[in-house]
Amino acid sequence: MIKIFKYSFYDLLKSRWSVISLLFYLAATFGLLYLNMDLSKSIISLMNIVLFLAPLTAIMFGVIYFYNSRDFMELLLAQPLKRSSVLWGLYLGLATSLSLSFLIGMGVPFLSYGILVSGEIWNFMLLIFIGVLLTFIFSAIAFLIALRNENKTKGFGLSLLLWLFTALMYDGIFLLILIVFQDYPLEKLSLALTLLNPIDLLRISMMLKLDVSALFGFSGAVFNKFLGQSTGILLSIGCALLWVVAPLGFLFRSLAKKDF
Repeated sequence: MIKIFKYSFYDLLKSRWSVISLLFYLAATFGLLYLNMDLSKSIISLMNIVLFLAPLTAIMFGVIYFYNSRDFMELLLAQPLKRSSVLWGLYLGLATSLSLSFLIGMGVPFLSYGILVSGEIWNFMLLIFIGVLLTFIFSAIAFLIALRNENKTKGFGLSLLLWLFTALMYDGIFLLILIVFQDYPLEKLSLALTLLNPIDLLRISMMLKLDVSALFGFSGAVFNKFLGQSTGILLSIGCALLWVVAPLGFLFRSLAKKDF
């Protein structure tokens, strides 16, 4: 597994998509810091970029990489290697390389602006953690989609649709449900629906940490009211970690049944 991971990791580092991702994060972060000159406001602005871009990059690049590596994967599987070792190597290589591009792209600008001696260091660390976690979540989902769909067009379509649903459509559907059933107690329902979307979970954890009450929304306010700031952050991050475990569990289960 280690050798496959190293090969995958170094191969992806040379990919133009990794370079494009790195340059975009660098440009966006330097631009916001230059315009705001306020680390706190820059973190809030970058939060929205990370919550949308990190999942999109991971899921689309993950699907592309899986389909392009299919012949290589079949060659490895013809050797006396465990299926799980091959998949672990490819998955960790993808997620780690994308996370490294994200870390460098976000970290270098903030380091140059003195984040280490700023009171915003922990907010920045949470933002970095959220971006990396979203990368691992949606990389696993991308591999699961590509493994279960031989047709590339269908795989790309499902990936894009899933990203659109979790990043954009889910909040609209959530709001519609709250409006339609506004005469009923919706606290427990809102908590349950929030747990079904990793992007919402991590958005809430970031808002709770920043204590930005104006941006909470209904689900964020429920987390803050019933769980408090610290417990709400821990619960949302804990549930988001399960979003890494669950797709990987389905992925390896599907891999065991897959006939290559």
